[in-house]
Amino acid sequence: MVKIQDIIIDTDPGYDDFLALMLAIKSGMFKIHAITTVAGNTTIENTTRNARYILSLLKREDIPVYSGAEKPLERDLIQAKVHGESGLGDLLPQNEANLTYNAVDKLLSIIENNPNKLTLVTLGPLTNVAKAIIQNSEIMSQLQEIVIMGGAIKVPGNANRVTEFNIFVDPEAADIVFRFPVKKTLLPLDACMNVKMRVSDFERIKDPLLRKPIVSMMKTCITIISEKEGFDAALMYDPLTVYSLMNPSACKKMDYHVLVETKGQITRGMTVADLRIKRKETPNVTVIEEISEKSFKRDFIKFS
Repeated sequence: MVKIQDIIIDTDPGYDDFLALMLAIKSGMFKIHAITTVAGNTTIENTTRNARYILSLLKREDIPVYSGAEKPLERDLIQAKVHGESGLGDLLPQNEANLTYNAVDKLLSIIENNPNKLTLVTLGPLTNVAKAIIQNSEIMSQLQEIVIMGGAIKVPGNANRVTEFNIFVDPEAADIVFRFPVKKTLLPLDACMNVKMRVSDFERIKDPLLRKPIVSMMKTCITIISEKEGFDAALMYDPLTVYSLMNPSACKKMDYHVLVETKGQITRGMTVADLRIKRKETPNVTVIEEISEKSFKRDFIKFS
């Protein structure tokens, strides 16, 4: 019997956030207490509208959505062009965003009512999470774990030479979260580089109500990726983060002490791991260095 995991998802949809939400919901392995939205891939209006649109497609509008930060802690918002105007490629959701701006309060309330039970899965910049830590670190310490999509440990960045986008957008928030003494698992670019999905992969999605919009969305996104990166496929950042909870045995992990660069101009947001043989500090995060592409693709289609 599959153990149901209690989670909150903090997200900025985003094509890969769409796929991650689909995987989390369709797998049946999670009780999703709430979805909180943050500005990142696109504006808070778009990310919140997109989250509600995705839940409507998945027929899970019972999951509450709470909107959060509309900009990073100390910086202007930098959006990701690869996701298109709406954040979902050529999909242009027309539903209301229904912004609530209470994500931090709701995070704290849900965690307080479920002490030492919840995993917080973060798929975007860490602004909401950092704000919650600042507001009430005692309640946030009652999380079972924070699972973070972000960072680049031994590979180049995708926002600058060394930095992954989510950390790049709000490095000050990431610095607060990485220093916070709670169990943390990081899914960095290292684990994403070898798991690529092409349009033909998405055409295998079994649910016709999901296949059509996802294929349309991914055709647009992959076209943009091809023009920018030179390969006709999409990396599965956020779905892999969810999948790491679904199938831990498919993951290769290593513990590191990781800090976030907040001052550098060239290295803004770099996740700096202590890779020395004789490490001087206790590891503060478990890093997923690799995930089986075969296992992920098999299960992605299985649960679609």
